[in-house]
Amino acid sequence: MSAIVLPSYDDVVERYEPVIGLETHVELGTNTKMFCGCPTDFGGEPNTRTCPVCLGLPGSLPVANKAAIEATIRIGLALNCTIADWCRFARKNYFYPDMPKNFQISQYDEPLCVDGYLDVEVQGKTVRIGIERVHMEEDTGKSLHVGGATGRIHGATESLVDYNRAGIPLVEIVTKPIPGIGALAPETARAYVTELRDVLRSLGVSDVRMEEGSLRCDVNTSLNRPGDEWGTRTETKNVNSLRSVERAVRSEMLRQAALLDAGVKIIQETRHFQEDTGDTRPGRSKETATDYRYFPEPDLVPIAPDPAWVADLKAALPELPRVHRQRLQEQWGLSDLDMQSVLNAGAVELIEQTVAAGTTPAGARKWWLGELSRRANESGVELAEVGATPAQVAELQRLVDEGKLNDKLARTVLEGVVAGEGDPAEIMAARGLGVVSDTGALTVAVDEAIAANPDIAAKVREGKLAAAGALVGAVMKTTRGQADAKTVRDLILERLS
Repeated sequence: MSAIVLPSYDDVVERYEPVIGLETHVELGTNTKMFCGCPTDFGGEPNTRTCPVCLGLPGSLPVANKAAIEATIRIGLALNCTIADWCRFARKNYFYPDMPKNFQISQYDEPLCVDGYLDVEVQGKTVRIGIERVHMEEDTGKSLHVGGATGRIHGATESLVDYNRAGIPLVEIVTKPIPGIGALAPETARAYVTELRDVLRSLGVSDVRMEEGSLRCDVNTSLNRPGDEWGTRTETKNVNSLRSVERAVRSEMLRQAALLDAGVKIIQETRHFQEDTGDTRPGRSKETATDYRYFPEPDLVPIAPDPAWVADLKAALPELPRVHRQRLQEQWGLSDLDMQSVLNAGAVELIEQTVAAGTTPAGARKWWLGELSRRANESGVELAEVGATPAQVAELQRLVDEGKLNDKLARTVLEGVVAGEGDPAEIMAARGLGVVSDTGALTVAVDEAIAANPDIAAKVREGKLAAAGALVGAVMKTTRGQADAKTVRDLILERLS
């Protein structure tokens, strides 16, 4: 079979309409697991956070975690959902090594939260993402495949299972299908997960660390010709970064378009995103609800939240990110376009933390949206992972404000910060990068520049003060950019007056 040639992205969105949907799994930050008293802290030795309940041993009985139920209700309220006055758990039956009971306690036809929405900003437009449901379940264990080159089961010599994660409270947030977004489908997916992560963080219900798996996203994608019924969807599983969410949608749109162009039917299946190549690989055919043989969980009573309790939880919700950003925009004095640039860079929280660490909004924006954004883009990482902290950026700008660094030297210091050499003041001292403002030391360099450029010096003596800039440049070159430019200019004018 000949290789499928991928069309261009512009060609795909001209001929096809994408429909996406996102299923986001969030590990709640409770002290204990969903149905037992085992601790939930991350990073313990394998199989040291387990008990008969989360190991599914015979005779053990689950008890629902009230803190997890409360957190789920708060998530539903923040997402404008209706909170059910009665719901129950169900058993989702399937065999897999990381499910010790061979079933997962989840919710099926009677979830706790339904019919909500979340508004997100995409290229200056507000897109309302419908929320189908928010329901509770328990997380699975974690399989580790060793002895192979890919970390996957194919080619591995053995597989190990760590049940520490089994039973950790998990909330699944499922969107309604999102049609009508065309070429913005990948960006919309990323904007939604970004906004959802910010909402969850503001609620304090999860640390939402995608790199540790406490926030994981399954991305559903389909294509159809304009006017036709929606196409067959695929589900890209466990995408674990914001950038990869966007890339996964784009990759599936290109792949599906190429298959449809070749007359090949799309198969409903799960797929896995490949970080190194940016494409997806097939997993397994997608089961239907019937395959899971759902039935009500017999060992747990239904949940009937007291309306007064729900009302109290709603009244106590914190300021949500969208409102918070509007307040920051006003405080920082930014235009809508400037604020959109901050949002597009994923820099709102970083700038806010940098300002809190002791610098101005303008100073913080300069570094996060300039040098650091450039480095993040070149490295293909999120801005928060570029290697500098808000405290370090605030310190760097303070050194500039105090005249100890100029912008050129500050960029050099920032290189050291990103490389892990230490904080800005330490790097400045270690590399000898401070601004030289001592008039005695600079006078020698000024006299040398005047002597080496007699024609320019003559113009300055004739009153053409703009020509002094060339002499300032000569001194800056001699001093490797460390001279204080204002002091140098003053000395030049004084010597040539």
